Amino acid sequence: MAEPGRGFTRWRLILPVLAVPVLVLGFLTAGLFTWALSDEGDPRAGSLQKVPCAEALAFGGAAPPASAHVGNCTVQQGIDTAYAAVLRMPREDVRDWLRETYPNAPEARSDASCGALCLDVSHEDGLPAAAGAHVVQVRMEYVNAETARVRFSAFTM
Repeated sequence: MAEPGRGFTRWRLILPVLAVPVLVLGFLTAGLFTWALSDEGDPRAGSLQKVPCAEALAFGGAAPPASAHVGNCTVQQGIDTAYAAVLRMPREDVRDWLRETYPNAPEARSDASCGALCLDVSHEDGLPAAAGAHVVQVRMEYVNAETARVRFSAFTM
């Protein structure tokens, strides 16, 4: 007759020896996936950076209007890319600039939900093929009787 507990004693020694490499391999695999999916390797990822305004506008297929004072322009890159520009220009020039820049886009609209004047353009409805952005959003608000602040956003999705 076999001694009771003899086989159990061998497994008691073998299981911890097998469990340690399996646990170490599991932690290493989980750590590798966590590292690969994070942005820690790129210190610039996700942070706002100042860029030339001509670059920000060109990403959305636009050029700086001649009558505009171009202000703060930024880019944020991660999974998607988002450029933003703030322009100050004469109020009466905004519609003409938008029509010249996006001739195939729908007419800019005026409603309370988006400010004094709004335009949303994508490749499906008038964004130039040369634009790097998938969508451009333009929001105008009045500064005073003559001047408008135009917020220009161009981004990928």
